[in-house]
Amino acid sequence: MNRATVVVDPTHDAGRVWSLTITRPERRNAVDRATADALLEGAEAFERDERACVLVLRGGGETFCAGADLQEISKGNANRVALEGAAPLGVSRLRLSKPAIAAIEGHAVAGGLELALWCDLRVASTTARLGVLCRRFGVPLVDGGSVRLPRIVGHGRAMDLVLTGRLVDADEALAIGLVNRVVPTGEAFRSALDLGAELAAFPQRCLRSDRATVLDQWALSEADALRLETARGLEVLASGETLAGAEAFARGEGRHGTRR
Repeated sequence: MNRATVVVDPTHDAGRVWSLTITRPERRNAVDRATADALLEGAEAFERDERACVLVLRGGGETFCAGADLQEISKGNANRVALEGAAPLGVSRLRLSKPAIAAIEGHAVAGGLELALWCDLRVASTTARLGVLCRRFGVPLVDGGSVRLPRIVGHGRAMDLVLTGRLVDADEALAIGLVNRVVPTGEAFRSALDLGAELAAFPQRCLRSDRATVLDQWALSEADALRLETARGLEVLASGETLAGAEAFARGEGRHGTRR
């Protein structure tokens, strides 16, 4: 793995929470081809590990990610862009079976915004600034931004951000649903790890099944989506996980919104 550009740490929460860190602060964590490859390799390693439950993606230093490395593109060293295979930024076509959380300090712009949108949840510090800044340079959204952004914030808000390329601060991002949590400066990573540990503590078969249905329902009619929800729910019920949870509830665990 290219540890010069990406650091993978599988040690958080006894291996149940992993972190994936882009480490190119001299380029504001912009992603060149080697970094894209390393991101994909790290995410695939997380997906394969049976102990791992949640992935936290962050940028080293004071920036989440400035997107594709335009300096490399200007030299003719562009990231791979093709209809099939890995995405230009490596991971954005990869469908994980487990949740990912973006820990955003500073700018998450252009492709960096697309990487944040690839994650299920986004924890941003008060310094966070998000936007389609690639609008200024004629760089298209090719890592899921034009698909995931409207699904997350709605068509009208997405169109505003995509067409104007304006920056959104942390408070506005929270208000429009672009981020899920806002925390003090410097605490995004720790807060994302804590959130990851919360998710990892839940019964995982049920959590992953419900997550998959939320993702898959977009392409289905309401009737087909409801059938899918029930089919997957039956699989969870048959696994015994629900029975174990019901027995724990009967013993008095986890009542009134408390954690087991």
